Amino acid sequence: MSATAPAAFDAAPPTTPYPKRWAAATVMIVAALLDMIDGSIVNTALPAIGHGLSATPTQLQWIVSAYLLGFASTLIIAGHLGDRFGRKTLFLTGVGGFAAASLASALAGGAAELVAARAIQGVAAAVIMPQVLGSFRTMFGGEERGKVFAVYGAIAGSAVAAGVLLGGVLTDLDLFGWGWRTIFAVNIPLAVVVIALGALWIPGGGERTPGRIGLPGNIILAASLVAVVLPLVEGRAHGWPLRGWICLGAGVFGLIALSITQSVRGTEHPLLPLGLFRSRAFGAGLAIQLLFYGAMSGFMLAFTIWLQTGQGYSPAQAGLLMVAFSGGTFLTAPMVDGLLAKYGRAVLIFGGLALAGGFYRVQIAARHAAEIHTAAWPLVPGLLVAGGGLGLLIVPLANIVLSAVPAESAGGASGLFTTAQQFGGALGVAVIGNAFFAHAGSGLTNGIAHAGPWAVGALLACAALCLVLPRITAGQQASEI
Repeated sequence: MSATAPAAFDAAPPTTPYPKRWAAATVMIVAALLDMIDGSIVNTALPAIGHGLSATPTQLQWIVSAYLLGFASTLIIAGHLGDRFGRKTLFLTGVGGFAAASLASALAGGAAELVAARAIQGVAAAVIMPQVLGSFRTMFGGEERGKVFAVYGAIAGSAVAAGVLLGGVLTDLDLFGWGWRTIFAVNIPLAVVVIALGALWIPGGGERTPGRIGLPGNIILAASLVAVVLPLVEGRAHGWPLRGWICLGAGVFGLIALSITQSVRGTEHPLLPLGLFRSRAFGAGLAIQLLFYGAMSGFMLAFTIWLQTGQGYSPAQAGLLMVAFSGGTFLTAPMVDGLLAKYGRAVLIFGGLALAGGFYRVQIAARHAAEIHTAAWPLVPGLLVAGGGLGLLIVPLANIVLSAVPAESAGGASGLFTTAQQFGGALGVAVIGNAFFAHAGSGLTNGIAHAGPWAVGALLACAALCLVLPRITAGQQASEI
């Protein structure tokens, strides 16, 4: 799932409301759901995919990471392309590309083919998402803009739960004998409908931003992100060779050099705006975003494999159990605004601690359940607590952090914030996945026992970083920072 941070700072309300704006918004939200659900639908089907394609542990990690890296490396420039060439054109192109990549995923004859198709899916999803939020800002104004973003947020919040459950159900149903391939095939008819209705209802034209698009910079960004993750995923299988560490160092150097070079040259649309990091709140928020999604993505990968391969859960049973995690978020998310007004950043600190405690409880319950072969119920409390912590930490984080950023930098900050989310997920799958698979040979429960501390440690770091965030609430920050 990609929870793109809201960036409604820079657009004036439309003078004449577009008459088909709600029909267009409905179509675009359905398209956004393709990405949101696809990020989680794969998790519950991953063991079945691994069995069907005889995938290695490293290939399983890449099936998840390729999507996240494709998204992360394309998102920022996709927003600029939409401003330059028109959001409708980019949106329809992205949906078409997503459908084609979904077809390739469904027909994949081997793990390598699926990894490649998943990377293209991620790129296509990154083309779609900025056009959706950007179109909302231009089609709606005043109270209606708040309403459409609220609808979008509510649907996004339910997408993770829908994805994990749908992935399990579709895999178990084995429609037409397709098994796990159904989770990709289902995207195709939805995409066809979105393209047909989008061509009719989404407004074209409008103002387009002049200027050049920094394609070389985006290529460097993509190559650097891959260079960081590649040796982390592949290193364990090859004995952590020196060339892997050189590759990782080159990736880090590329990201730093890109940021500095574009800042010195005064690039019109910098991919990594160095000036944003002058705000401690933004730097801390970006680190929290990266660590949280890394912890969640990596732990959920290990936990899903442990449930199905280690404990014999069917995909549907595993998906149903994972809904407990989303249930915790649903319980706390509606309370966040009131709690923030009263307690400020302490709410986020408590959310990080609840996430860490919940994941730790799941890890302990998993070890106990494996020893005495109990039902799933001992796992539920930890999942609920962790999900509740997610609602307290991540739901308010974007607004608090982006409120500390100057209005003229809001677009770049929003894109970078979401890039950190996707890149963090890929890093988490690499690091925590390696900790899991490195010890899974002596039992998957042993793998969970070694993967869990990495996730818990990252979430404790999130709680500590919240101390750097402003004490005041999001609504007060603009005038005081």
